[in-house]
Amino acid sequence: MKKYIGLVLFFCGSLFITACDDDDKNPGNPVMKIQTTIGSAYMGDSLAFDVNVEDASVPLSTVKAQLFFNDEKVSETVIRTKTNGTYNGKIHVPYYANIPNGKANLKFILQNINFTTTEEVYEVAVSRPDFPYLTFVSEKGEYRMERSAAYSYAVTATFPQKIKGYFKSPAMGDNGNEITFGWSNDAIVEATTDRIPFSNTTGGEYTITFNSLDYTAAPFIIAYTVNGQVMQRVDDSNYAIDLSLKQGDKVTVEGFEDFNSWWIDPSFFKTDEAGELSFMPIDGSYRITANTSLSYLVVEALSGKDPASLQADGSGALWIIGDGIGKPSVSTNAVGWDTNKALCMAPMGNKKYSIVVEAGKTIKANDINFKFFHQKGWGGEYKNETLRTESDLIFVGDGTNGRDPGNLGIQEGKVLETGARYILTVDLSEGNDKALLIVTKE
Repeated sequence: MKKYIGLVLFFCGSLFITACDDDDKNPGNPVMKIQTTIGSAYMGDSLAFDVNVEDASVPLSTVKAQLFFNDEKVSETVIRTKTNGTYNGKIHVPYYANIPNGKANLKFILQNINFTTTEEVYEVAVSRPDFPYLTFVSEKGEYRMERSAAYSYAVTATFPQKIKGYFKSPAMGDNGNEITFGWSNDAIVEATTDRIPFSNTTGGEYTITFNSLDYTAAPFIIAYTVNGQVMQRVDDSNYAIDLSLKQGDKVTVEGFEDFNSWWIDPSFFKTDEAGELSFMPIDGSYRITANTSLSYLVVEALSGKDPASLQADGSGALWIIGDGIGKPSVSTNAVGWDTNKALCMAPMGNKKYSIVVEAGKTIKANDINFKFFHQKGWGGEYKNETLRTESDLIFVGDGTNGRDPGNLGIQEGKVLETGARYILTVDLSEGNDKALLIVTKE
């Protein structure tokens, strides 16, 4: 009996394999008919189509619509075709800069489950829409931009010196889409609403322009300069430049509309009655970063292109990391233990480094907990074995007196005088491992 069942199963299995082999050998005959007139499209369109598909002997798999600019595939739509019948879909016609009007190829590919395919190709006349207007969308509101020439748009209004926004178009035609132009990787691109950082020499009435063919726009980031040299954009809020400066050099900053209201760091600059800045640290290479959000100049000593660090001979730089200190104020920009915010002390020569602080503003009057580091980051740091002070206001922590080794604190029962300036100087003239902290009230 067992032998009989085994023979039956073997026989049925053989028949099944034979049937499958027969199906595999049948390629089928996929047939499709495009039921939509395809002639022209705007860049940015969603081109709709209807396609009837069938295969009399083999189940279908997919129908693909592919759009080609020259030989490059720029868009594709894939539709699952489970049964014979009519399917509809859309394929996006991309909008790119500097692409001329011309012919594109729209290819349809029908495939069955045995990978047999049939194709049809249609020529599509693709043109760039010349919008009747654009809209500039900013945090201040929306502004209509009138067409001034082919693909050129402008709006004149009262704007602040710096304004961010993006452009959007109206949908063109029955298949059109709203197209946006925004900011990405320091350039204007389509299909984003990230805001473009425009700026003018002054706030007031001026014109913003945009060309939807080549994506040129104005007024773009104006030249911010230090001593006549153009600063480079770091991000929307920071512009930096590396300079060789000498002690006593005049420092001229231009391009910032409200620079007269900026906080000037007394550790690095002296301001005369006319408002001119003089550089106070020793001769060397420095990076000056204009922080437009906080309205102050960040100054850091450099070694080559990198932040300087303390050298064996006592030259280089010292840095501050920790709590209770920050520029232009503790309340707006506390350093904390974020090494990216480490404060560079001004190298004053003779192995001395200083920082000028104002109690209640750039340093807390009654609670500090920061320390001195050899570099802008973790690594070498000053502890109580290598740092001492004779100050009756500030003490150096030793791990048992309320502060970790090397961290600074304010003496019990003492406070810094609110509004008063203090100079904290680290003197390494006796050696890097015999640092002396000197605290002087101005």
